[in-house]
Amino acid sequence: MLVITQATDRAYRIGQKRNVQVHRLITENTFEEKIDAMIQSKKELADLTVASGEQWLSELSDDAIRELVSL
Repeated sequence: MLVITQATDRAYRIGQKRNVQVHRLITENTFEEKIDAMIQSKKELADLTVASGEQWLSELSDDAIRELVSL
């Protein structure tokens, strides 16, 4: 969903005044699929932080914290 939102926002930023249709094409076992999964997990994490404050951090596993701070 974030990719669709970004594409729509970009179209309006460049001056589009009409309705915009965004088509999302992701094929199986591709780099794009991995990026999409990463974006979804980051969006879920961002939604979690906004919804419940900072206490969520103490509930993360070591692996989740590593993923959060890794580049």
